[in-house]
Amino acid sequence: MGRMGKKAAAGSTPATVALMKLGIVFTERSYTHDPAVTDFGGEAAAALGVPEERVFKTLLADVDGALAVAIVPVSGMLNLKALAAALGGKRAAMADPALAERRTGYVVGGISPLGQRSRLRTVLDGSALTYDTVLVSGGRRGLDLELAPNDLVSATGAVVAEIGR
Repeated sequence: MGRMGKKAAAGSTPATVALMKLGIVFTERSYTHDPAVTDFGGEAAAALGVPEERVFKTLLADVDGALAVAIVPVSGMLNLKALAAALGGKRAAMADPALAERRTGYVVGGISPLGQRSRLRTVLDGSALTYDTVLVSGGRRGLDLELAPNDLVSATGAVVAEIGR
């Protein structure tokens, strides 16, 4: 790969590395993260000029004692009952942020559904399939990755279900 490969790797994250290994086409969309902002998804949508419905947040939940990943639009909320049902579970609750960081290898506000330390069961909200491309965190605050929703499904092994509200 020569120089290009080394340069590309310099700003890489586990998420971009995972997509490159899979041969999935994606676009890095960077912006300057304001440390005072805690609405990470809303900040990304505004900074990148993309409707909030096309920017998806990655949330971790405990479903019947096992961690799972939920990917929902930043414009809405996660329906925990729908998440549990999509995974054949009974109960779901939001995971502790510190546990989410340890298990994924990412910091809150930069948790990507891609390239996590361990592969967790993943559910993508069905609204994603209505768009040509969606944006998800690239693995750090200030970096989103734009890709086709079907590629996101194949890269994460996600189940697609209506889990947003």
